[in-house]
Amino acid sequence: MNTTIMLFLVQDGITNGAIYALLGLALVLVFAVTRVILIPQGEFVTYGALTYASLAAGQMPGTAKLALALGIGAFAFDLFEARKALHGRLIVRGLITNIALPAIVLALTLYFAAQKPPVAICIALSLVIVAMIGLYIYRIAFQPLAHTSVLVLLIASVGVHLALQGLGLLFFGAEGQRGPALLSGAFTAGALRFTGQSITVYAITIAFIVGLWLFFGLTLYGKALRATAVNRLGARLAGIRTTLSGQIAFLLASVIGALSGILIVPITTLYYDSGFLIGLKGFVAAIIGGLVSYPLTAVAALVVGIVEAFSSFYASNYKEVIVFMLLIPVLLLRSLAAPAVEEEKD
Repeated sequence: MNTTIMLFLVQDGITNGAIYALLGLALVLVFAVTRVILIPQGEFVTYGALTYASLAAGQMPGTAKLALALGIGAFAFDLFEARKALHGRLIVRGLITNIALPAIVLALTLYFAAQKPPVAICIALSLVIVAMIGLYIYRIAFQPLAHTSVLVLLIASVGVHLALQGLGLLFFGAEGQRGPALLSGAFTAGALRFTGQSITVYAITIAFIVGLWLFFGLTLYGKALRATAVNRLGARLAGIRTTLSGQIAFLLASVIGALSGILIVPITTLYYDSGFLIGLKGFVAAIIGGLVSYPLTAVAALVVGIVEAFSSFYASNYKEVIVFMLLIPVLLLRSLAAPAVEEEKD
């Protein structure tokens, strides 16, 4: 290996690591706020990417219909939960947020899909559709289980993942798709060549990380999320609606997942089940960060991306194995550093 090849591999690793950083941050955010290990994060990636690619190709994505169906389900859940104290204001608000909004988005999707809309409209519709799916999934699958154990939430997360993956096959088929690049053009810097798409990945990743930092540090909702992450019971006693915190966390996670998919799909062909493996690599970064540290997760994601790039050069058949083996020394060190806990006796 010469210096040029090494620089290309590092560049490729940083590009992939930027995507994994976004996914890792989303996983840490959701787990810190809701205690949910969000296995369906990969499906948000796939749905965002393939919805964007379908719209760009002039096809109607089934995800828009799924958003409306989930919205109707969320509305039914709200009515059932508030059945003893129903009032007109609650019903109207539920109709607007859970039925009218996804219905309008579905109508817009039907209209624009027939016209092969420009990239900006494809991105906007894809993000809105996946954001609604993430929000309604939290309402239907996780909010009723908010006070159960982490194991129950994990089982629910696996169930949602399997359901979304099956629906992905139904919506998009078994064939892969690619979408148009967000930014065309390229330039060289020495031996390296930077495409417009790779620059877009770097810029959006940095902007999103800075935006999240400002959101958590300066806004009221961001501080509410931090309080819920630190102490859920204390946040409730302070008057913070933990259900709202969970909704915001899932909304952000679904937007981050969809955006990651939109950044990836012009670079590589994605299939209905591709997001699971991509999400797992973000999960590796989140585990290295202890599911609590945002900066450590971002650094770990870059390491994962670089290790993957070098592994694909030296041992392409084993690159996934090598990436996931990064977890073994981390988990071993964490288990040795963790205090001993005695088993509870009956």
